[in-house]
Amino acid sequence: MTTDPLFVVPAPLFETLDDELAWLQAVPGLAAEYLERWELRLDGTPLNGMASVVLPVVRTDGTPAMLKLQPFNEENAGEALALRTWPGDAVVQVLEDDPTNATLLLERLEPRSLNDIPDHTEATQILAELLARLSAVRAPAGVRRLEDVVADMLEEAPRLIPLLSDPAEQKLVRRYAAQVAELVQEPGDRLLHWDLHYDNVMAGRREPWLVIDPKPLSGDPCFELFQALNNRWDDLVATGDLPRAIQRRFDQMVEVVGVDHDRAVGWTMGRILQNVLWDLDGEESGRIHPAHREIERALLNP
Repeated sequence: MTTDPLFVVPAPLFETLDDELAWLQAVPGLAAEYLERWELRLDGTPLNGMASVVLPVVRTDGTPAMLKLQPFNEENAGEALALRTWPGDAVVQVLEDDPTNATLLLERLEPRSLNDIPDHTEATQILAELLARLSAVRAPAGVRRLEDVVADMLEEAPRLIPLLSDPAEQKLVRRYAAQVAELVQEPGDRLLHWDLHYDNVMAGRREPWLVIDPKPLSGDPCFELFQALNNRWDDLVATGDLPRAIQRRFDQMVEVVGVDHDRAVGWTMGRILQNVLWDLDGEESGRIHPAHREIERALLNP
């Protein structure tokens, strides 16, 4: 005799987590364990991020919360630590966590993100102000280091860069790698989010906006600006002057966060390098993403 699962795992996760089929099949049972352990009851339809199942729940005292389950990896291993290290009025609150498998019980936020603000300049200002607050915090011991991430990138670059179909792009990406190798000599020690884009800032109940879903690193805050350029892309295109719009958003981030302009440009090229290597390793594309070429052109040829 079989019992019905507690819930149906959201279908999109079978695409984004196609290498975690066993975990996806087991996650309803895993959720049931945490509902019992932390004395929670389900309070709505399962949601999902790119790599997580998020269940609306209620605690015994009536507090609404969200149970986040995700396959454990080196990117999310320090999530609870980072959220507890940053100022509490800037990030989502961790109510419970199990560090052995990156399961978290988080405060429940409103279903609105910075993507819902019509004015993209206003949204970028809020994002930048939050990033300035986060990057003022020194990373605690045990957080993954930017220099180790860069070392992995530079080790893989000679194997992957030749897979680019355009020799001119190969030359360009090798230049990015050389630049990052120079920048990482001073890697920084701030607590970085790594993935701070507009959907990772949600409306709160105790604060207007709160940051979620970090992939914590210890490093240089200049590494953080790329995601603000790589998201809400249509807003940049709609201005009719894409290079100028990219420059203005980048300058806004640099000014508000308070980082060095040239290092920010260099680390943004490093993020493009990282994305190129990810795409080549996953056999997704033999070209630099067109949007990333536009970012490169705008920042290096102002």
